[in-house]
Amino acid sequence: MIRAWRTLALGLGLTLLAACGLQSGGAVPLRVGPGSIRPVPELEGVQVTVGSKDFTEQNILGYLIEFALSAAGAEVRDLTNIQGSNSVRDAQLHGQIDLAYDYTGTGWINYLGNETPVPDEIGQFQAVRDADLAAHGMLWTALAPMNNTYALVMSARTAQETGVRTLSDYARLAAADPAAAAICVGTEFNVRQDGFPGLARKYEIDASKVRKQIVQDAVVYQATADGRQCRFGSVAATDGRIPALNLVLLQDDRGFFPKYNAALVMRRSFAEAHPQVDTILTPISQRLTNEAITELNRQVDVDGREPAEVARDWMVTQGFVTAR
Repeated sequence: MIRAWRTLALGLGLTLLAACGLQSGGAVPLRVGPGSIRPVPELEGVQVTVGSKDFTEQNILGYLIEFALSAAGAEVRDLTNIQGSNSVRDAQLHGQIDLAYDYTGTGWINYLGNETPVPDEIGQFQAVRDADLAAHGMLWTALAPMNNTYALVMSARTAQETGVRTLSDYARLAAADPAAAAICVGTEFNVRQDGFPGLARKYEIDASKVRKQIVQDAVVYQATADGRQCRFGSVAATDGRIPALNLVLLQDDRGFFPKYNAALVMRRSFAEAHPQVDTILTPISQRLTNEAITELNRQVDVDGREPAEVARDWMVTQGFVTAR
């Protein structure tokens, strides 16, 4: 759903009103305070379209951008919750989205077609930044410490019963007893080269023998925790359901999965026209640690809160905006 954001100046304050989509937040009163985002004359009235993919973490990240730029005076159009990485990428390349958070590993492997990830987080960011700018005029900036890499998980009970601790252990189990290695995988993980196909090659898993079920990403967590539909599952490592369901991450002992640090992505032309955007969003990115984003994800997926409310409250507690 497209949500048109309106901003109303109230003295030194700012009220953000979602024309639709906020089911329980209603009007969100915010005002500037010490250390918080202030109106930027160069962004006053500038129309900015923000996008995201269609899962909890991406929606939260999209709303963080929207609150920040709205507070700075921009007119923000919401195009969050677009299905699939490639759809968001195409929308950015064709100018339908001005900026979004994306992941360095996704950019390097999926968008740029590389097969071998760069093992160092900073090195991976620099590699995708330089290559994407040269090839497509896309600028990566405002790197966050959070690393939302893919991972496999199991329940604590499965870990105890099988003795599996690493992905190499899983590969041995899959070879010896394919039924015991039954796995649920998300739709993208099933086909991406940084997902199951590449994992199978790296760990020498015979994919034809593994009992694999392709399900929606949201189904994987509870199904793996229950251990009936599948004993292992593909997940995003910063998902809040992992600690909530007492799931155990398998160690990637051969270093297959790329780094997936979040970073802001925008067209070079947009970045050059509005350099203030990078200045505003970099301090926000710097506070997005694994622990921080996992907790925000948990509040949505476990507690049932709205992503926009969670993003707003985090912005307030971090001092970027001040509620009144």
